[in-house]
Amino acid sequence: MPFSTRNGLKIHYEVHGEGPALIFIHANPFDRRLWMYQVARFSPFYRVISVDLRGYGLSDKPETPFTLRDMTDDVLGICKDEGIEKAIFCGCSVGSGISMLVGLEHPQLAQAVILVGGSSSGPGNAQEIAAGFLGKDTAAYLMSLMRGYVAPGFADTPLGAWLLNLFVENAHTLSQKCIGQIFIARGSYDMTERLAGMKTPALIINGEYDISLEAGTCSASLIPGAEHFVLKNTGHACCIEDPNGFDAAMIAFLRRNNLVPAGALRHN
Repeated sequence: MPFSTRNGLKIHYEVHGEGPALIFIHANPFDRRLWMYQVARFSPFYRVISVDLRGYGLSDKPETPFTLRDMTDDVLGICKDEGIEKAIFCGCSVGSGISMLVGLEHPQLAQAVILVGGSSSGPGNAQEIAAGFLGKDTAAYLMSLMRGYVAPGFADTPLGAWLLNLFVENAHTLSQKCIGQIFIARGSYDMTERLAGMKTPALIINGEYDISLEAGTCSASLIPGAEHFVLKNTGHACCIEDPNGFDAAMIAFLRRNNLVPAGALRHN
């Protein structure tokens, strides 16, 4: 059960498989298990690292203010601890923002970035979301947020209900202040004007009903050479809603950029 402490906090992560490094960074308000399908799919051929962002899972949950750059430094600390010099970064929502920042500022490290949601500025209503925790039951509020991050009706299916309940069953261990600060940190950091300078190959994936579809489309138009893929019948959390479709788009992008290990993923 590895932890990184390079940035002054205990940041938990899991490592599965061997091969080229592939780092998954989850969305707010999920945790590392958002990538459960992708860990299973890619770990036979990649060294897959799934991170618990500060505030979630087994990582520390600070309640003092912090920034998106602080959260990015948490991920970079894991890379240093694991001796990673090159990696593919795949992030969703705030994880997308972290991956975008790595791609912009550490092109020598980021071989490619896969940005799920792909907003360059984060939610415009971050303060409102954070304030929404006040006086609310944490589990119920998290569930209300997550229902908005999936396609209409998905949360009411047996699979959708089971998946979303995974992320609220331990709500009593979470800090409302810390989660709210994550939303504020993402909403306070705008990278739009920097996107034209992105050198790292980028794929932006949006669900058809993604709350970030417009923002992701804009980012894809501003990043030189960026690819954009819209996954039908899914929302913001498209990687758990349609893992087969998501993985296929990801694999095709990696192939086009010569980032699939020889002999791997032959049946796709």
